[in-house]
Amino acid sequence: MKKYNVTVNGKTYEVEVEEVGAVTDTSYKAPTRPTQQSAPTPAPKAAPSKPVQGGAGTISAPMPGTVIDIKVTEGQNVKAGDILLILEAMKMENEIVAPSDGKVAKINTSKGTSVSTGDALITLN
Repeated sequence: MKKYNVTVNGKTYEVEVEEVGAVTDTSYKAPTRPTQQSAPTPAPKAAPSKPVQGGAGTISAPMPGTVIDIKVTEGQNVKAGDILLILEAMKMENEIVAPSDGKVAKINTSKGTSVSTGDALITLN
């Protein structure tokens, strides 16, 4: 058995974990009380999510996936937050949005294309 401290919702619990191997004991020992902690430390704040951006004005793929729809055309003016395209990854549709106002200079991908993380999708001026 190995002992670990696990923090859940600001409370720290001491738990014992059995290594999988020779002898298996199926009994479960629930933590009886939280361990003493002087003051709960606040969780670090996540940075606000924003589209991954390559070079100046290049919108890059934030994850590998398949482009299932392109919502803009070359020469079209867009505002910050406008949906540029839909990227399907892990059976979820992800909206790739414009990080700032601009004009679509070039569409670097097409519908049905598989992309990798960091691949250029759209260039804005």
